[in-house]
Amino acid sequence: MESLLGALNPIAIHLGPLEVHWYGVIITTAVFIALWLSLREARRRGLDPDDLYDFLLWALPVALISARLYYVAFQWDYYQQHLNQIIAIWDGGIAIYGSLIGAIIVVILFTRQRHIPTFLFLDVLAPTVIMAQGIGRWGNFMNQEAFGKITTLTRLESLHLPAFIITQMNIDGAYRTPTFLYESIWDLLGFVLLMTTRHISGLYRQGEVFFMYVAWYAFGRFFVEGMRTDSLMLGPARVSQWLSVILFIGAWGWLLWRRNRSNVPTYLTGMKPTTKKVEDK
Repeated sequence: MESLLGALNPIAIHLGPLEVHWYGVIITTAVFIALWLSLREARRRGLDPDDLYDFLLWALPVALISARLYYVAFQWDYYQQHLNQIIAIWDGGIAIYGSLIGAIIVVILFTRQRHIPTFLFLDVLAPTVIMAQGIGRWGNFMNQEAFGKITTLTRLESLHLPAFIITQMNIDGAYRTPTFLYESIWDLLGFVLLMTTRHISGLYRQGEVFFMYVAWYAFGRFFVEGMRTDSLMLGPARVSQWLSVILFIGAWGWLLWRRNRSNVPTYLTGMKPTTKKVEDK
């Protein structure tokens, strides 16, 4: 039975002329939860928690900019005619793959500058990143975006979805497939999997938690992307689907290659004393 309240308001609160969107509230909440969990794990693995704070100061703006540039690049036919709208990120238009690419570049540069094992750093972050992605999809839900093809009320009710989700999936007079929900569930399952397995003695070598995250996310995103109606396209191809295939194969290939190297420490080894930073005197 549908909710009598209608679609949810994407605006959380008004602060004078400023509108605070639920999307921003949800994303910010996800980032703080991810940071809290990462800080706890960083201490266990011998990393300096201050490094995570410093990393976040660089990674968040770079990830936001790269997410926007990625989106603009694949919508260039439009934006080359509307150059003034390239910076109008408040009107929507960011891509999660773009943000991940930007964040990983920052990780590589940051860990090399701080003399931190790059793969260990990525392993600490990976489970909380996919958790944040899963939570963040509910921001898309509030904005009524990242949805799939037209469906029916009967079909949505057959999925035993809460009434508020069904109501929110009524977009422009037609019910839509809740692809945001499918990806959110997949991401959160990945979070549970990684969190419950990464402390199993000897299971993961450094880098493998991260590669498992990439493979898991890419596999699910490939199928969810195929159901969406707002995909970024490169000719007839859905960009995120092709990128998902490349990342899935690449993650497994790199994981198996590193697995055959005898000098790769286990994840639980953490930060070796010989690799710790020398404090300034």
